[in-house]
Amino acid sequence: MTALWQDVIQALQETQPEKKCQLVNALYDGLLPTINFTEIEDFPIVTPEQDIAGFPDSPKLVAPKDVPKRAFSTDEGYAATLHAIAHIEFNAINLGLDAAWRFGRCAQQELGEGMAFIKDWLRVAREESTHFSLLNAHLNRLGYQYGDFEAHAGLWEMSQATAHDIWERMALVPRVLEARGLDATPLLQDKIHQRKDFAAVDILDIILRDEIGHVGIGNHWYHALSAKRGLDAMQCFSDLLQKYRIVIFKGVINTDARLQAGFTQYELDWIYEIEQTLKSHIKSQKESGQN
Repeated sequence: MTALWQDVIQALQETQPEKKCQLVNALYDGLLPTINFTEIEDFPIVTPEQDIAGFPDSPKLVAPKDVPKRAFSTDEGYAATLHAIAHIEFNAINLGLDAAWRFGRCAQQELGEGMAFIKDWLRVAREESTHFSLLNAHLNRLGYQYGDFEAHAGLWEMSQATAHDIWERMALVPRVLEARGLDATPLLQDKIHQRKDFAAVDILDIILRDEIGHVGIGNHWYHALSAKRGLDAMQCFSDLLQKYRIVIFKGVINTDARLQAGFTQYELDWIYEIEQTLKSHIKSQKESGQN
């Protein structure tokens, strides 16, 4: 096994957040520039049930509906909001590492671009490491730290649900879950600005800028894989939304950011119409079940 895979696996398995960030940063900044990627052939063989991602003992993970509601107007509620974002960023470190480790071989076999795929997702992990570190340091200045509040595992659960297929992973994690952050961030920044926490607003500027790139990476590989498999990217995406009963748009849509990330206006309009139908269908099912 090459040093690359040893370091990727070590970083992925690490449970302590600060140590995981150190390992990811050393991997991307130190090791990656020295590697001759044309010599790497020993892509890991990973089965869908394999999951080696390391997580700390805290925060305590609960179902999304059981995460306590805290008032943003209170100091504790505000810290809990920043903690929730930090939790997403920590999970996203593992997502980037897992995509490189799990699907590098698939990208090589299907597209002949395994190393380009791996470098993209290690870049994602490196940038998510920066996001987490900035947020956790800011929490520390407020008297809190990562692990102080309960959180949910929705993001990682989707990664596990798509562990069997690189195409589904690219469709549903960056293009759906991460893309939701593009919509939510400007609204959150407005609320934080009212608290005059300008340092936090600046951190979210960095996160929004980088997340546009991450969603763009997902869009690139999703469309490349769709084309290679002879799939209608838009229709099949709609099928996936229905299969997993996912709703993308939850309120305001950050059209500019989504366009920068590789969506087209036609695609956004089309998804919106599909979702209205899906929401209506889900609502009807619930009403029928209640009756």
